[in-house]
Amino acid sequence: MKKLMSGNEALARGAYEAGVKVATGYPGTPSSEILENIVQYPEIYAEWSTNEKTATEAAIGAAYAGRRALTTMKQVGMNVAADAFFFSVYTGMRAGLLIVVADDAGMFSSQNEQDNRHYAPFAKMPMVEPSDSQEAKDFVKIALEMSEEWDVPVLYRTCMRVAHSASPVELGERVWDDEKIPEKWVRNQEKYVSSAMWAKKKRPMIEERLEKLVEVSNNISINRLEWGDRKLGIIASGPVYHYAREIYPEASFLKLGMTYPLPKRLIQELADGVDEVIVIEELDPFIEQQVKAMGIKCRGKEIFPPYDELLTGKIERCMAEVGLLPWEKVAEQRDVTPKNLPNRPPVLCPGCPHRSTFFNLSRMKDVIIVSDIGCYNLGALAPFHATDFMGSMGAGFGVSHGFEIGGIQKTGQKVLGIVGDSTFFHNGVTPLLNMVHNGSNVTLMVLDNHTTAMTGHQDHPGVEHTLEGKGTRVDIEKLVRAMGVEQIRVADAFDVNDVNGAIKEALAQEGLSFIIVKGPCFFVGNNKKPAFKVDLSLCNGCGICFKVGCPPISRSNEIHEKTKLRKSQIDPVLCVGCGICSQVCPQKAIKRIDA
Repeated sequence: MKKLMSGNEALARGAYEAGVKVATGYPGTPSSEILENIVQYPEIYAEWSTNEKTATEAAIGAAYAGRRALTTMKQVGMNVAADAFFFSVYTGMRAGLLIVVADDAGMFSSQNEQDNRHYAPFAKMPMVEPSDSQEAKDFVKIALEMSEEWDVPVLYRTCMRVAHSASPVELGERVWDDEKIPEKWVRNQEKYVSSAMWAKKKRPMIEERLEKLVEVSNNISINRLEWGDRKLGIIASGPVYHYAREIYPEASFLKLGMTYPLPKRLIQELADGVDEVIVIEELDPFIEQQVKAMGIKCRGKEIFPPYDELLTGKIERCMAEVGLLPWEKVAEQRDVTPKNLPNRPPVLCPGCPHRSTFFNLSRMKDVIIVSDIGCYNLGALAPFHATDFMGSMGAGFGVSHGFEIGGIQKTGQKVLGIVGDSTFFHNGVTPLLNMVHNGSNVTLMVLDNHTTAMTGHQDHPGVEHTLEGKGTRVDIEKLVRAMGVEQIRVADAFDVNDVNGAIKEALAQEGLSFIIVKGPCFFVGNNKKPAFKVDLSLCNGCGICFKVGCPPISRSNEIHEKTKLRKSQIDPVLCVGCGICSQVCPQKAIKRIDA
């Protein structure tokens, strides 16, 4: 039976069919839907872990226990997880293990662009890359079997276009005895205790394994030569293969599904059989450099840029610029973006609990606002323009400490570090401990909206549910107090004055001060209330209400007689009744509809 599935849905189905028993991860676009689809299969234990390193360690432990396992993350999550999966290359496992990463070429939802294929040679582990949904499913079983045969985790690298594009998938059945109990663990320190004296012995074996995996890559069915016209041979993997196939249906291709180690014999065979070799790959010249290292002449990044996505139109234009495609064949209709389209910047949703915080911060002087990853990063944009920094998860705390020990307060500026509740648990606890221990003199803030909102409202340790049901909630205030922070203030996110008072009070204190701004995300709380309206007889068009950045508020056509400014209006369909705008209106012109 066939079913239309996205790559993420298909990967989840592949985990089910291949007998995966444990799946862990941390949410992040474009990987989030993998675990969210795995949870529908009761045979698989699924968990949103505290961060990617924790998720990877849990999956490694499950594989040690004898259960097939995988862990999922977005591209930057690999940087967090790396410490864990590197050692597992040395120890091996008792069952198959996949490290699944979804890269984000073009930075659609990431703070940086990185090519995680480099982690395969860096960690010395094999790697597979699906090009469509069918392969996304099928490669799970192939990679798990490879992992078990060669006693090594396999890097399963996908990307945004595969993750979120849908294509038909031939479904199979789960071939696994779920009632079978794992074999009893037998202590084997030389294998599983990764201390230097034993790891050093394994080092030559790891290189020998990689050499043997080259032959696997030469013979595996997911790497194949497709002979066509002998003038041009193209090496490609992932979705780029399909783009190139569409442009050059007559060319010869080496289609790669296993991209590390590369199939050297197949590459040489292609090079010997065609006049010219072109490597088409997104981001870094990962394949190209290895082909050139074999002494084979090829072109790649001298034609295509080493950044952003390589979609069909871009490949066509790049090929035409170097004479590999006639300009008249370049399909201009591929550029479907309307010309002169006005910018539509992202905004906080109606009813967002972060709105009062950034309204207040935008009005403060001589305060450096060190922000972090999450919905609250929108505080950097109009109308707030309230933050000075955003880098990586947890850096809102860690970098704020750096500002302080760097002496920035000698300029008369204070420092305020911000993280969200999910980010706090992910990587905010460690820098907080560091700041407590070293006597930091900054103000820290957790914006607690009771969810991991930006990636799709997944759970975290601060809520009472998990992917599989009820969990144990960790209280942020109690945890922070237990870590040694004495000056803690809790504020209501939907009370503008309460938030303002908490910030001013904390900034005025000496030593480490801590603010928790509590208020549920509209999509997880019972927040819908009667909408607000503008009393046009009171509104003078001052525009203060626009400074809260709420989408339902706009200018009306009515002009105030004295100020000559257009008065405000509120769309009752979009308004969710949070009341922030009514609190900041100096004319008291914004009132609840039922009032």
